[in-house]
Amino acid sequence: MEKRIAVLPGDGVGKEVTRGAVSILEAAGELFGHKFHFSYGAIGGEAIDDHGTPLPEHTLNLCKTSDAVLLGAVGGPKWDRLPGHIRPEKGLLKIRKELGLYANVRPVQYYSSISGVSPLRKDVVEGVDMVVVRELTGGLYFGKPSERTFQKGEAAAVDTLFYQKKEIERVIRYAFELASTRKGKVTSVDKANVLESSRMWRETAEEVAKEYPGVQLEHMLVDNAAMQLIKNPRQFDVLVTENMFGDILSDEASVLTGSLGMLPSASVSEEGPYLYEPIHGSAPDIAGMDAANPIAMILSAAMMLRMSFGLYAEAEAIENAVKQVLDAGSRTRDIALFGSGTVSTSAMIEEIKAALLDNEAIYNIMGAYA
Repeated sequence: MEKRIAVLPGDGVGKEVTRGAVSILEAAGELFGHKFHFSYGAIGGEAIDDHGTPLPEHTLNLCKTSDAVLLGAVGGPKWDRLPGHIRPEKGLLKIRKELGLYANVRPVQYYSSISGVSPLRKDVVEGVDMVVVRELTGGLYFGKPSERTFQKGEAAAVDTLFYQKKEIERVIRYAFELASTRKGKVTSVDKANVLESSRMWRETAEEVAKEYPGVQLEHMLVDNAAMQLIKNPRQFDVLVTENMFGDILSDEASVLTGSLGMLPSASVSEEGPYLYEPIHGSAPDIAGMDAANPIAMILSAAMMLRMSFGLYAEAEAIENAVKQVLDAGSRTRDIALFGSGTVSTSAMIEEIKAALLDNEAIYNIMGAYA
């Protein structure tokens, strides 16, 4: 198999963790007989510095002509004072819109070997295995008007929460399709007791649910969902919600594992390439220090192999290598207990690569998929 992958390292630690993911993909390609062609583009703050825009046209064209996109992270204090329309984050919003990336998929999985770094008790987080599906192209982040204004003699501002029914329907349907391959439960999160958009969201969820009699649907208000994620996270299978609620809840869910550095994500479209990225930011405070956790980026690459290319054995091999290294006790500083030793970003990448190339483990995986 040959595939073209657009690589957008971005800013801060995005560059460091993306190098790790590419290295792991190259190793997996050699091991399983595939050829991945990597082409690089600028996005975020780096793109602003070099091209005057957070998403240059040549980067967008590169993504549209690739089979999948790997993205590191964008932003940093250097660009915090720029006008809103040119901030690094605008590059993310634009690429989602231009590629039609309507849903972000964030798996949250418990790792027993690092349970000690979770802020919750082991008996609360043990066994957590859920997916947050977040709508990506509607809601407050894209609604118009969104502007500063002047009313009744003083400064004011407005943001618009706008959804078309079809936007709600497609992301909810995706959640049901996903749940039908898992434990068969969808939790739809809204604020239907206050917001009209949420009432339409809830009605649409009920309509879609009729097409999936084998999947249980439950509704949950967003404030209760935030509480239940901490109180009883094992109750969730697939959680689906609108853009801003999903932004907040998926970051909250990431803390269950102990670190943002552990969670991968995929953004899916109806026609174009999918985009894969870790959920953490650019972490400018540790950029260039070889201290970032590359696991979320590496697991994002594994999601790419499975979801975009159908390479299930290859994805499982990478995921097993990550688990093996964690079980052996290797820790970057974000997942290390107080007083314990840590390894660098580059050392963690090399350990995962070595585990990936373990012949016995690979034979076992390939045998399972034979």
